[in-house]
Amino acid sequence: MKLLLAFFILLLSMTEVCSSVFNLPTDPNENLIGQSPDEPFYVHANLEDTLLDVARRYNIGQNEIILVNPTVDRWLPGAKVSIMIPNSRILPDTPRVGLTLNLPEYRLYYFQTDKKTVITHPVSIGRQDWNTPLGQTRIIQKKADPTWTPPESIKKEHAEKGDPLPDVVPAGPDNPLGLFALRLGIPGYLIHGTNKPFGVGMRVSHGCVRMYPEDIEKLFPEVKLGMPVNIINQPVKVGWFDRKIYIEVHPQLEGKELAYKVLYEKTMELIKKTFFKHNYQQELVVEAQVLRNALEQKNGLPVAITRPVVIQVDPVEDLF
Repeated sequence: MKLLLAFFILLLSMTEVCSSVFNLPTDPNENLIGQSPDEPFYVHANLEDTLLDVARRYNIGQNEIILVNPTVDRWLPGAKVSIMIPNSRILPDTPRVGLTLNLPEYRLYYFQTDKKTVITHPVSIGRQDWNTPLGQTRIIQKKADPTWTPPESIKKEHAEKGDPLPDVVPAGPDNPLGLFALRLGIPGYLIHGTNKPFGVGMRVSHGCVRMYPEDIEKLFPEVKLGMPVNIINQPVKVGWFDRKIYIEVHPQLEGKELAYKVLYEKTMELIKKTFFKHNYQQELVVEAQVLRNALEQKNGLPVAITRPVVIQVDPVEDLF
């Protein structure tokens, strides 16, 4: 009976980690979703798995799983090796409506305000020479079974590599857009599926946003025309959970890096903003070494960087 109960708890925990749907915090000032960051979750690969197979199974991208498992072999992790799966996230600092794409995180957030939930999926973004643009836009078109008309610039690039493209790529499993596409108000840019799912979670596209085929299939019917889309660059996110301040740091985008001193100062401003927003009565101290480690490691895992100040009170002698 105890063994059965333990198996059920493990199965439930795995289901929560695999899920892409999370309840929004009831307190609008809180912004950490998932399980407690202080309780890491580990799995084991199947014998024939690559690390990328495990990533897709748990709905995370390639960069993300490599960052949190730097010592695990990407192509042959082994069946007995423990693999960490991120099980908590800090929400981006944006309005909780529509879609948010945080480029350094390689992740999309879809806020279902009526259900008080958020859906999140890994994505691929544009290469350094084909940057995915930042800013506010909206969904202007939805297309199932899209065809692809490659622009002249991409046709030229492929021709120079000896891989010429047709004028129009028909719909189907070999189409680079996959089976579903969402057109943004920024001309020429889409959120779409892909015929190369192992590239999800990397900077590999010509500017468009790619998703796992199973993820875009779920998202497509949920998205409405006119839905707002925020495309942001937030390598550092700061959150509040269990009366502590957490920080989540991702590698900065190539070509948009800030010097460490500037990044540290901006991070401290975010920390101060988070503290004063909660009007917390007990004084907190930032653990400098933990903060420094997070900014240097940039592994995308939320980590607590504060602790309450403990006031030492000397015992008072009984004078009577």
